[in-house]
Amino acid sequence: MSDLQIGLLIVGGAVVAAVLVFNWIQERRFRKQADAAFQVPVADALMQDDARPRAMHERVEPALREPVLGDDGENETGEPHVRLDTDALFADDDVDVPVNTVPAPNPVAATPTERRPARASSAAAPAPYDELIEYRARFGCDGVMANVFADAFNQTRTLGKTIRWLGLPVGATAWEDVQPWRDARYQQVAVTMQLADRNGAVQEEQLAALCDVLQAMAQAHGLRLACDDMVDALERAQAIDRFCVDVDVLIGLNVVARGEGAVNLTRIVREAESCGMVLGGDGVFQLLDSRGEPLYALCNHDAEPFAVEAVEGQSSQGVTLQFDVPRVPDGLKVFDGMVAFGRKLANETGGILVDDNLRPLTDTGIEKIRNQLMHIYERMEARGVPSGSRRSLRLFS
Repeated sequence: MSDLQIGLLIVGGAVVAAVLVFNWIQERRFRKQADAAFQVPVADALMQDDARPRAMHERVEPALREPVLGDDGENETGEPHVRLDTDALFADDDVDVPVNTVPAPNPVAATPTERRPARASSAAAPAPYDELIEYRARFGCDGVMANVFADAFNQTRTLGKTIRWLGLPVGATAWEDVQPWRDARYQQVAVTMQLADRNGAVQEEQLAALCDVLQAMAQAHGLRLACDDMVDALERAQAIDRFCVDVDVLIGLNVVARGEGAVNLTRIVREAESCGMVLGGDGVFQLLDSRGEPLYALCNHDAEPFAVEAVEGQSSQGVTLQFDVPRVPDGLKVFDGMVAFGRKLANETGGILVDDNLRPLTDTGIEKIRNQLMHIYERMEARGVPSGSRRSLRLFS
């Protein structure tokens, strides 16, 4: 073997070792980011009553526990909120916080004695902002009319993620949805973008586009704007999306005919209606909860959907019961009810209950699925995203 070959082998080995070390370092870094994304956040300097300058920017992580709203009160809404000090939000320009700010285009700088804080009651409620799944920008408005936000309101609706506009009217203590066509004046406005949904995590381009639209509006109308840290939001979005992918499960149970036969659709329709299921415009039966949200659905195997008027003697190769795991509250109980309904359909039509691979579902198989569901729901509870909760419905939409 020549010296050249030996040298190439040594260089090749060194490159392979370097790649392995690099991959190991990257894996540790991403794992730490994913774990850190659901830890209790450091307090946001913008939201503290006694904000002080900080020498360095500290990352603010999302909280899974319910933050305290006051000295004595507790949050009972089931969704996290942060404390909003309306007097201090934009009153001190010297506070060093991890946000991008857009000052009013006034050539004459106001002295400390000339600054006018937003006119808000000390009893004003915090903005309904979900720190786990949303990115936030805030305006100090000093009584600006709602129609000022009209153009930006419409532009942000095209960014591909759910946007919420929330305003605190002048003299009010409760926040409301901003409606630019209303005759209202606001002292505070918060704009949020959802970080993830079933289409994936928010992209940097979407957050940047949101901030650009809001900054242009702030400069045009002399409003004070503070945007949350974008890098932190992107890291949280990726971590939330990975978690959602792990627990986003759709369970299907099928009632099929035995052998070469067919199941009687007329009987199935009657059973569905008798148990309270509602036929939707897409030809799928759904069992709804008290909020109007689906618990589970029943659809026809054949291409033809269910019709409003059942045709006597109509048959099909089978039907499917579908259960959207993360969107259903008290999921284990609902799953048990769906299994019981599936067995009833099988008995009524002379069919058999099978899984998606057409294997008969025994008690053992049902129990195995139930145990998997229990594990998923425990993970969702631990992450602060209980199944069927408002937060869960937003993420899995």
